Amino acid sequence: MGDKAHAHPGAAGRATAADHPASVRNVVLVGHSGSGKTTLVEALALTAGAVNRAGRVEDGGTVSDYDEIEHRQQRSVQLSLVPVDWDGYKINILDTPGYADFVGELRAGLRAADAALFVVSASDGVDGSTRMVWEECAAVGMPRAIVVTHLESARADFEEMTRICAEAFGGDDPDAVLPLYLPLRGPEAPDGHAPVTGLIGLLTQRLFDYASGERKEAEPGPEQRQLIEDARNRLIEGIIAESEDETLMDRYLGGEEIDLKTLVQDLERAVARGTFFPVLAAAPAAEGARQGLGTVELLELVTGGFPTPLERPAPSVTTPDGTARAVEACDPDGPLLAEVVKTASDPYVGRVSLVRVFSGTLRPDATVHVSGHGLTDRGHEDHDVDERIGTLSAPFGKQQRALTHCIAGDLASVAKLNRAETGDTLSAKDDPLLMEPWRMPDPLLPLAIEAHSKADEDKLSQGLGRLVAEDPTMRLEQNPATHQVVLWCLGEAHADVALERLRNRYGVQVDVVPHKVSLRETFAGTSSGRGRHVKQSGGHGQFAICEIEVEPLPNGSGIEFVDKVIGGAVPRQFIPSVEKGVRAQAAKGVAAGYPLIDVRVTLRDGKAHSVDSSDAAFQTAGALALREAAADARIHLLEPVAEVSVLVGDDYVGAVMSDLSGRRGRVVGTEQAGGGRTLVRAEVPEIEIGRYAVDLRSISHGTARFDRHYARHEPMPQQIAERIRERPADS
Repeated sequence: MGDKAHAHPGAAGRATAADHPASVRNVVLVGHSGSGKTTLVEALALTAGAVNRAGRVEDGGTVSDYDEIEHRQQRSVQLSLVPVDWDGYKINILDTPGYADFVGELRAGLRAADAALFVVSASDGVDGSTRMVWEECAAVGMPRAIVVTHLESARADFEEMTRICAEAFGGDDPDAVLPLYLPLRGPEAPDGHAPVTGLIGLLTQRLFDYASGERKEAEPGPEQRQLIEDARNRLIEGIIAESEDETLMDRYLGGEEIDLKTLVQDLERAVARGTFFPVLAAAPAAEGARQGLGTVELLELVTGGFPTPLERPAPSVTTPDGTARAVEACDPDGPLLAEVVKTASDPYVGRVSLVRVFSGTLRPDATVHVSGHGLTDRGHEDHDVDERIGTLSAPFGKQQRALTHCIAGDLASVAKLNRAETGDTLSAKDDPLLMEPWRMPDPLLPLAIEAHSKADEDKLSQGLGRLVAEDPTMRLEQNPATHQVVLWCLGEAHADVALERLRNRYGVQVDVVPHKVSLRETFAGTSSGRGRHVKQSGGHGQFAICEIEVEPLPNGSGIEFVDKVIGGAVPRQFIPSVEKGVRAQAAKGVAAGYPLIDVRVTLRDGKAHSVDSSDAAFQTAGALALREAAADARIHLLEPVAEVSVLVGDDYVGAVMSDLSGRRGRVVGTEQAGGGRTLVRAEVPEIEIGRYAVDLRSISHGTARFDRHYARHEPMPQQIAERIRERPADS
């Protein structure tokens, strides 16, 4: 680990294929937007020798400015992988978006990784969404460490930031979140700010000076030893508290000097178990420098303190028909078990899949079985097909280095998997397997779109299909009630990226239109109507008369048709014709053009002509009768109501409940959910919560989440209904 008595200079270069799971580390970077994740990835790649300061990849002189490893704008909204070599280990660094709208990419990174680095800004602190991700990691026992960035800020205070992290992440044990190093500042600049130029290891009491641009180890002076004494003692006590050696604390309190090797080993074990969370500091390299401050320490933490893929239990596995199947975790010689954690489209090579191998070994040109759970509500197939994979490669920005294989525990890009989508399982074609899926966030912001032109209409279906194949957090809906194409997204930024990809990647221009909710109509009371369709114009005429009674039914009853004709006033063969006409008119609506529901229509009387009556005539009469009944009745306009559950921090409960009331919502209950949070349950008209995904984030400062489910249709307030009746139903 980085606080060992020695430091490795690192084996420079980009990662190639790993030969054993023990030599692989998969780490995901987590943090809010602007916390410095991408800059940190650049600094780690520079220190590991994957790029040089001029932006040239250390690969035979091939030019690839690291700022262009992936366009920064793209990297800010999607998961990206940067593999590097360090001291004989392959480190797969997974950089995740900091925007809450792209939590699906974050979840994919958590699935692919075995440990997490939480990146927090010394000037901004810890936001609510970062705390929520920490809780997700805690729930599955994922090892974590914390990296404090932006130490160059005038407001940066490492000690205060460490205290905030202990409060935010430590839970009942703040001593489980402690620094391994303290930053050292150089001479004050003319503006009064003293830059951080080095670190001092609390365990080794060694000084690591980065002032020259290269990490140099030195002996600290007496004043520096005095500076770290309290922090060092607290760190040692925190490590000993997590030690499996129960005698260690008694020996330490008895005055025994604990061997440094023992402390480092206990620290590494506690970090790997996910019971101790070290805090480190990092800063990018200065102009012309070779190493960024703290990057060597971070790389040593990853290789020495984070677990190997061998230590991660495999997710639950079944056969495609649901039979449980035991698969030994991370055996390169075991049955093939891999998962697509990200899908992207490349304009030159087609679909590219980022794959994590959990068992077996993946090889180029092999035929694999693709199994999927299917997300049919989001436009995804439930796959059960064989596919031949293309080349395997290690991604590095726009470049791909070909791999001969990818063993259990490693990650690789796979080209030309045309059917496999994010979340699908890859296995041997003669031994198909299916992994338990990870939880996908539910997209709750609707984006209704229309093709801009006829040419775009022809390309829209294919473009949307590719879009949802890449992003399982997006749901595609072809709404039969409103006849709209709706992309359900996680937020405004998510929606903007979807539109940009349709336009630039798939060449489809679309127009965003107002999202419609499925309004309905019903009768408020009983009413009668008479339909008379009599015409004579040479030859056979048209003759049909029917009398109906309409009465409201309970919610969810639909349309019920009852025949109570006496004496054959309407011949038996024409009664289905009346019903057909009634139902056709009900589908069109009787007041504002919205479908009529929850009524009983009773046919009571009518008249027919032996020659001029026909099926078409009685269909017309049935429709006329329903319209006449509606003209003499009060018609309710019904709106869909959703059951909404909001999980929110106790500090924001009042604001959330007040906002729901302002949306005509009815709060039906609250309950404590633990961790200082409350679950608020309410019923809210869907027309009022179209943008609730965006508004709730603002109200709760990103700390709340919600779900919604259709409950029923119920009458809309009269004044709102009148406004809606004034505009056409298809507008």
